[in-house]
Amino acid sequence: MQPAKRISTDAHAPSGPGRFVLGFGGTIDHEIVWDGELLTALAAAYGLGVANCDPELPIVDERSLVAVILGHARARRGGERFVAVPDVIGTFSARHERVVTIGGTCVRAGLIMRELGVRSTTVLVAIDETFLSLYPADCDYLLSDREARLTPHLIVQLPAAGRVPVADGEIVIDRPNRLIFVNDPPQTLMELSPDLGQALEAAEVLLISGFNAMTEAGLLRARLDSLERAARSLPAGALIFYEDAGYHSDEIRAVALAGLTPLIDVHSMNEDELQVHLARDVDLLDPEDVLRAVADLHLLFPGPTLVIHTRHWALASGPLAPRLETALAGGIRAASARYLHGDGVTADDVARLESEAVPQAHRTVAEAIAASDPASIRCVPAYILHAENPTTIGLGDCFVGGLLAGLPVGEREGAR
Repeated sequence: MQPAKRISTDAHAPSGPGRFVLGFGGTIDHEIVWDGELLTALAAAYGLGVANCDPELPIVDERSLVAVILGHARARRGGERFVAVPDVIGTFSARHERVVTIGGTCVRAGLIMRELGVRSTTVLVAIDETFLSLYPADCDYLLSDREARLTPHLIVQLPAAGRVPVADGEIVIDRPNRLIFVNDPPQTLMELSPDLGQALEAAEVLLISGFNAMTEAGLLRARLDSLERAARSLPAGALIFYEDAGYHSDEIRAVALAGLTPLIDVHSMNEDELQVHLARDVDLLDPEDVLRAVADLHLLFPGPTLVIHTRHWALASGPLAPRLETALAGGIRAASARYLHGDGVTADDVARLESEAVPQAHRTVAEAIAASDPASIRCVPAYILHAENPTTIGLGDCFVGGLLAGLPVGEREGAR
């Protein structure tokens, strides 16, 4: 997934109808390098105590941004948040060493699929020169708005271990994770290409993501209506796969899921999203607690097969679970390789993962979950990996890409 030469800013004409259509989004990401000393200095400058470090605070200035970052670390969870004042992202980002990358679930999923030799067409809502300079020239895309320009997203990767002193104590970090902070107008508007229906006529899989960035319920309903009309062009038997995300408001989440649940075949989510939907913690190493969670999710989202991907295992529950078992393993491998190698991950990195890195604890839990309902549940254990500088952003995106690449559809080229 190395940077490619710049291509034209005109709409890129796909070289043929894609069997995988991945939407919707495309982002510029400022991935900052974690600097505990700088966070400590900012916490002191803003007079933050432990109680101020709250992951749910509205983000209106740099003080509240620092408080939310430390609040997520305190709560030991990742997430995505809307930043009410977009200049805050630039101010905070400029204080750090950073790497500029491209992202969004559809983009990262497409890039890892490319590495694995599977072609796709990505539906982008907007592009700019920076995005195009990093987007491989041999990747097909469909562009919704040629005039819109992207606003950078801030990506904060929490380290595997660290301490940030505050006024009355300290925030202890004991788990790598990622935080995403956004205020990106093209993502908020989520304009869908009028050519989407035509692009879907030969598709075997449609990936849906990105609606979590929207902020107006009425506009979201209109976009979902447009998506439903376009999806009618899909051939019989095509798979509609939805990857969940960190919604910025409960209202938008409810509207999105009410519109998407009747449309989709698979509803996929990570462990943070699982616990948000259930409004409770789930012990991911307790098979009974996991199975209760799965049963409750089926009540919330009747119809689609559920996919849940976590740091311990990935499962599928529902009528499509048997079809997804091998694909789950492919998703775990792709996400694991990204954790170790970041944006430079290759198909060789995925292939080199050793089964010995799967601990017995993960195998035991996965086997118990799968044994509970052999007809409609599949569960695959995940690796335990060690990296000096792990990549935590984009793991779910690469999981989805690895899973889709492992489905028995699509044309395969030689891995790059």
